[in-house]
Amino acid sequence: MLIDSHCHLDYYTEAERPEVLARAAAAGVAEMVTIGTTLAQSQRLPAIAEAQPNLWCTVGVHPHHAAEAPVPSPEDVAAMTAHPRVIGIGESGLDYFYDRSPRDVQQAGFRAHIRAARLAGLPLAIHARDADGDIAAILQDERDTGGNFSFLLHCFSSSRALAEAAVAMGGHVSFSGILTFPKSHELREIARDLPADRLLVETDAPYLAPVPFRGKRNEPAYVTHTARVLAEVRGLEPAALADLTTTNFRRLFRKAA
Repeated sequence: MLIDSHCHLDYYTEAERPEVLARAAAAGVAEMVTIGTTLAQSQRLPAIAEAQPNLWCTVGVHPHHAAEAPVPSPEDVAAMTAHPRVIGIGESGLDYFYDRSPRDVQQAGFRAHIRAARLAGLPLAIHARDADGDIAAILQDERDTGGNFSFLLHCFSSSRALAEAAVAMGGHVSFSGILTFPKSHELREIARDLPADRLLVETDAPYLAPVPFRGKRNEPAYVTHTARVLAEVRGLEPAALADLTTTNFRRLFRKAA
């Protein structure tokens, strides 16, 4: 059994979604987490998650959308997690590659989501792109000033330094189809070396389809290809890797019992 820890099911039409879920089930993907990117969109996700017993969701504001509305208070974000299908916060973080929101606004939003995760006692899914230093610094500062919180670096494609800093702070690291790309040698080395109990897998569907579907629309069924490559670099059988990542998912997303 595999769990796709990060996808965007609402990016498929209502007509497409049953077929996407059926293909995931046929591939052995037992559960999926569909991710919040704006507060308005996040409010619609519990209804999608309620449609099947194996679906979960998170709530939050992606850094691309951080400037589209006032930065939400941690209390407001945390309050949105009362629904039983909401098992995490995010995705939030920093994206200095596209810079679609001013960096100070991204940082303020990131801190608000960290504090919401702490208030709710739920993990934060972090988007990190070309912002490794500020991601690590803010995580550390928030831990030092406010206390511990749980988190994962989603769709990891950043530096070894950020991965190791996250693990040192108790974080998890989730790998997507990028892990399967031919030029991702350094990323596979990072995945090989991280502690086994901090690894998760995801698709970020409909984006970043793994080999052999690269360039096509991604979907949760394809997480099996990322898991296969992760198993290879870890020297594990696919079934053992599935058990490992599922156990890690349950430990991190404790509400998904």
